[in-house]
Amino acid sequence: MIEPTIRILSTRPLEPRLLDQAAQKGIRIDALSFIDTEPIRDTTLTHQVQQLGERSLTAVFTSMNAVEAVAGCQATLEGLSPRWQIFCIGAATRRQIEANFGAPSIAGTASSAAALAGVILEHHPDEVFFFCGDRRREELPEKLTAAGVRVHELVVYKTTQTPQRIEDVYDGIVFFSPSAVHSFFSMNGTTEKTILFAIGTTTADTIRTYANNPVVTSASPEKEALIRQLIDYYQKNI
Repeated sequence: MIEPTIRILSTRPLEPRLLDQAAQKGIRIDALSFIDTEPIRDTTLTHQVQQLGERSLTAVFTSMNAVEAVAGCQATLEGLSPRWQIFCIGAATRRQIEANFGAPSIAGTASSAAALAGVILEHHPDEVFFFCGDRRREELPEKLTAAGVRVHELVVYKTTQTPQRIEDVYDGIVFFSPSAVHSFFSMNGTTEKTILFAIGTTTADTIRTYANNPVVTSASPEKEALIRQLIDYYQKNI
């Protein structure tokens, strides 16, 4: 293994295999969580989700957290698979949906919320049920509503910022959500030489409201893709 010479801060935990992949290329990644997500366990919400599970409908997910929260509500349905046509963002969220609702339920995917709205509109639904967090972005519901689609939003998880002050100086910082960006910069800044890495364009845009540093944006909204892009960046620029 190459002795690490590049130091990176990840603002969310990463699997050991991703840390090892970076270490093999001389990159040490310290992972600290700057946000916390928690499913909402409310009797009224759970009952509502269970009722929806018995209907045929168009469902939308833009995060794994929402899938896990809904699946937790559905667990009491004794194995009943919702008759849902599901649209989602990214491979990781798709895998979570396949595991809980089955691959045939997936009608379309995209790499961003705005792009997903376009995919949904190609199917001409009259209404959709958007399972989201309490800090969801506006792009998807706004685009669907503007096209005449009724959007029913169900907030199924909440996000809490968990900022902490960083004393060490890092060569790069990795962000996986706008909420993590807000949390980090609420207590920290960057040096002029710090390279900032973003999971997608929305996160990248949020970073730019705080810093003028170079921002490298992942071509795919997956943490594995972002870490590969980070490794490629430093291999080309060391």
